[in-house]
Amino acid sequence: MALKATIYKAAVNIADMDRNFFYDANLTLAQHPSETEQRMMLRLLAWICHADERLSFTRGLSAEDEPEIWRKNDHSGIELWVELGLPDEKRLKKACNQSRTVVLYAYGERAAKVWWSQVQNKVSQFSNLSVRYIDDELLAQLVSFCQRNMVLQATLQDDAIWLSDAQNNVEIHFEEWKDGNWKQAVQ
Repeated sequence: MALKATIYKAAVNIADMDRNFFYDANLTLAQHPSETEQRMMLRLLAWICHADERLSFTRGLSAEDEPEIWRKNDHSGIELWVELGLPDEKRLKKACNQSRTVVLYAYGERAAKVWWSQVQNKVSQFSNLSVRYIDDELLAQLVSFCQRNMVLQATLQDDAIWLSDAQNNVEIHFEEWKDGNWKQAVQ
């Protein structure tokens, strides 16, 4: 018998001061049986960073030909491709060829730093690719928010994200390993 996804609900109030964008979203996240809470919460955080009415989760781990999150235009073209983890160069090249903007959220301190040292020169040619890294300590703090029903407040300003719920709050800063002007794509 195949394992089923675990369903999480998140009511998120977003105040993105940099974009002057304020949004309330009720999200449903399906945690794939092989997905960790860290990865799922990073997926939610990535969605918050790029929040938009047309931004949506995809089939994620269940579909190799789709990113984790994307925003499509009115003609089904991909405007924003959001990836998680440490993909190979071929996957990043495919993403950069199919989307106007690609943002990769890397995590897993030991593996990520080795991976980055191996692919940094190869992916430097992709001008529409941004790579953002979150360290293990911040990712562990992010997991403290993980509940089947979450009510979150997110404030984004000056490259910082303040995330809070009734019991927790954390200030998150990503290390920008490669800047492909992803901020312009969310405006």
